[in-house]
Amino acid sequence: MADSQTVLILGGGVGGVATARALRKRLPATHRVVLVDRERDHVFAPSLLWLMVGRRTADAITRPLARLARKGIDVRIGDVEHIDPDRRLVTIAGEELSADYLVITLGADLSPELIPGLAEAGHNFYTRSGAESLRTALESLRSGRLVVLTAAPAYKCPAAPYEGAMLIDDWFRTQGLRDAVQIEVYAAEPAPMGVAGPHVSSAVTQLLAAKGIPYHPEHQVTAVDAGRKRLTFANGAQADFDLLAYVPPHRAPAVIRDSGLTGESGWMSVDRHTMQTRWPNVYAIGDIVSIPLALGKPLPKAGVFAHREGEVVAENIAHAIAGQAQSARFDGYGECFIEIGGGKAGFGGGDFYAEPKPAVTLHQPSWRWHLGKVWVEKSWLYTKL
Repeated sequence: MADSQTVLILGGGVGGVATARALRKRLPATHRVVLVDRERDHVFAPSLLWLMVGRRTADAITRPLARLARKGIDVRIGDVEHIDPDRRLVTIAGEELSADYLVITLGADLSPELIPGLAEAGHNFYTRSGAESLRTALESLRSGRLVVLTAAPAYKCPAAPYEGAMLIDDWFRTQGLRDAVQIEVYAAEPAPMGVAGPHVSSAVTQLLAAKGIPYHPEHQVTAVDAGRKRLTFANGAQADFDLLAYVPPHRAPAVIRDSGLTGESGWMSVDRHTMQTRWPNVYAIGDIVSIPLALGKPLPKAGVFAHREGEVVAENIAHAIAGQAQSARFDGYGECFIEIGGGKAGFGGGDFYAEPKPAVTLHQPSWRWHLGKVWVEKSWLYTKL
C-alpha cells in the first residue's frame, strides 16, 4: 500500500460529496480526503422546485458542508483560483494545495449575463435565492402571463423547467387563480428532454398540454426588455410576460477556462467509463464534463450521473492507492423523477450509453413516484451530510 496519499476534490455538490464519502469509506485513515467548495452550505438542488412553490424552506434543503468533518473528510471553504493539472496543484483562496489524486467537480456556472436583460427581468429558479424570489413573486401575481424560459438548448436537470411549469400550474390551481394566469413555456431546445428520445419528448409535451400549458420549442432568446417585459427570439418572434421564470445559459467556471482545462465542447473531456482526463491521476465528473453520445447529443448534466461517476472514481482511486487494478466503470445508466403537481410524479430511466440511441423508459405519473422523490431527498439530506 502507498504511503499517505491526498485526494483533493474540487466542488461540494452531489458529485463531490458522493466521491468524498465513498473514498473515506474505502481508504484507511492514513490517507487524506479533502473537499473544497466556495460555499459553506450544500443545497440539495432537486428540491429547489419545491422551494419555488413554497413546499420547502431554504433551511430544510440546506446542510453545512462542515458536517462531513465528522466522517473524516477535511473540508476547505474558499474560491478555487487556479488549477495546474500537470503537477496537480490547486490555488485556493491564495493557498496552494498539492494532491496525489485530483477530482474536479466544480459544476456549471449559471450565466444569465450572457443574454442582455435576462438577469434584471426574471427569476433564476436554479438558485436558492432565485427560487425564493420567484415564490414571493408567485404570491403577488393574481392574473397575467407567466413565462417559463430555457435560455439555451443545453442545461443541467433537463426535466426541471417542465416540472417547474407544471408545479407552478398546480400552485395557481390550489390558489383558485389558474383561470386568471396564463402559463407558457418557451424553450431554446427543439423538444423537451430530447436526449431521452422522441417517446419521452412526446410524453412530456402531452403532460404540458393536458394542463393547458402551451409549449414553444426552438425559441432561442436573444434579448430581454425588463421595462417592457418582452422577450425577443432569434427567429424574430417576441413574447410579453408579467412574470418570468428562467433557466440561464450554462458555461464552464472561469477557473476551468482560465486554467486551460476545457476541450472543443467548452467543457472538460474524460474517458466516459473511468472519468479520467488526459492528465494522470486527474478526474472530472458531473456537470463540468461533456460526454458525447452516439446520437450526437451529450450525456445530460444531472446529479444522478455525478453521483454514480463519483462512486466509480472513488473506487478506482482507492484501488490505485492499494496497488490494485482499477476495474470500476461508469455504465451511462441514469434516471429522474418528473414532478407534475397534485402530489404525482413520473419516472424515467435507462441506459444513455446504448446505441444507436439511449434506451430510456418513462413510467406514467403516480403518487408512488412522487413519494420516491421525497425518499431520495430525505435519504440524501439526512444520511449523506
